[in-house]
Amino acid sequence: MIQVFCNKRGSGKTKELISLANRNVLTEKGNSVFIDDDSRCMLQLDKKIRFISTSELELMSYDSMYGFLCGIISEDYDIENIYIDGLCNIVNCEIEDAAHLLYRLEELADRLGINVYISINHENETPDFIKKYNKYELVAN
Repeated sequence: MIQVFCNKRGSGKTKELISLANRNVLTEKGNSVFIDDDSRCMLQLDKKIRFISTSELELMSYDSMYGFLCGIISEDYDIENIYIDGLCNIVNCEIEDAAHLLYRLEELADRLGINVYISINHENETPDFIKKYNKYELVAN
């Protein structure tokens, strides 16, 4: 399953993603991985959640991001949840280019029984290809 939090900067996506990860780790049987482009939120996460900062990994395309995620999954077959904070910050591409990655991730997640939660900063209306993954809208405080 894939769930996307797509909204404007400052709307609470990161806070919600961290909260979701910390809630899920209490009841899940598998492992969790939280991926971010920096390490600002690392100390807010439960210590059971593996944190990965991509700041020095140079993930330049959605294909490299997909390969990176496949590597993480192949290293740990017990992964149940993957949280990706700020996809467009990690992979410096346009949001429209993310459609192919989301479709590929959906197939992979469904086949392997993994939940993938992704936050995306987007200032305009949510693109149609993301709406099917956007379970609920976050409202800025």
